[in-house]
Amino acid sequence: MYSNSAYSVSLGSRRKALFRLTLVALFAALTAAGAFISIPLPLSPVPIVLQNLLALLSGLILGPVMGSLAVILYLAVGALGAPVFAGGTGGFVRFLGPTGGFLAGYVLAALVAGLFTGRPRRHPLPRLRIAAGAALGLLAVYIPGLFQLKLISGLSWPAVFAAGCLPFLPGDAVKCVAAVILTRRLRQLVADRLD
Repeated sequence: MYSNSAYSVSLGSRRKALFRLTLVALFAALTAAGAFISIPLPLSPVPIVLQNLLALLSGLILGPVMGSLAVILYLAVGALGAPVFAGGTGGFVRFLGPTGGFLAGYVLAALVAGLFTGRPRRHPLPRLRIAAGAALGLLAVYIPGLFQLKLISGLSWPAVFAAGCLPFLPGDAVKCVAAVILTRRLRQLVADRLD
């Protein structure tokens, strides 16, 4: 037989576990919703998307484990054919194309940003630390993305940077600012529910 205190601890643990699962599913769904805002560029196979911001926020707000799980869930749903990738596309074949490295980079973005900021705590993080985590997370998207773009396209490195990096830097700077603002507000809400 459980005592009342043991039962309340067990119930509290289950509620926190359910809340964690809900957050992972919510951030996976938000990342999927970001796929429907996709702006193709004339000379690049890589479109402007919101998924990198949402993957980044997963790590910044939820921490490295839950944030990475949210992105992995999003990618798994897309690999199974759900239209959750840029432009409302899906399927495993997307991982083999010129933008497949960027998709893999979303997991790295959540992991790197989450490791930099840590799991959600009640004390607010300094803006500079969040900004650095966001910048490093976005850089983590580019590393596998550019390597796969080069491998698939056969372009020279300058052409790869011109097609897969340079046009996105101004938008990514704006995304970093948005990430700092959103993270400071939302991380506190998550921490309050998890503690």
